[in-house]
Amino acid sequence: MTQPVYAPDQYYHIYNRGVNRQPIFLAPHNWTFFLQRLNEYFTSDKAIIIAYCLMPNHYHLLIYLLDAAFSFSVMQPFVTSYTKAINKEQDRVGALFQGRFKGILVDSNDYLVHLSRYIHRNPVDAGLVTRPADWVFSSYRDHIGLRQGKLPHPDMVLGQFSSRADYAAYVEGAEQGYGAIEHLLFD
Repeated sequence: MTQPVYAPDQYYHIYNRGVNRQPIFLAPHNWTFFLQRLNEYFTSDKAIIIAYCLMPNHYHLLIYLLDAAFSFSVMQPFVTSYTKAINKEQDRVGALFQGRFKGILVDSNDYLVHLSRYIHRNPVDAGLVTRPADWVFSSYRDHIGLRQGKLPHPDMVLGQFSSRADYAAYVEGAEQGYGAIEHLLFD
């Protein structure tokens, strides 16, 4: 199987889920550990995280890619590092994720904006919370100004709205736009 080509100066939706759809966060502190690892591996010369959401058995990242060797210089060591740490902590062996991560090129501004909405609404649509701001393991709070995090750089999405409040109204509004895309991602 050939590796997808990741081109610099492009946006990508990066995601993966646990093997057999099992959780990838096996203890409460694993969530923050995952974010710490993201911060370590997604450096400003490799890839910029625009939006993220961690779910019990999967994750979504919206990134702006800077390094053509992204798969080998960022994702492979990041996933290996996280998996090894979880395996050691949980006294387990084997894969944590369902194969290699997936990446989809974000080829338009409309898709970029919709994807950020989709990522931030993921916990609401899964029935885990009633509002996107209630989920602490996403970048939504950073986007709407409720938290100042290290990871997301929301300007690339927020620049397409007149204010953070307009972005919040877009994310929290009823209109879905592209429709549910979850079933397309992991199949």
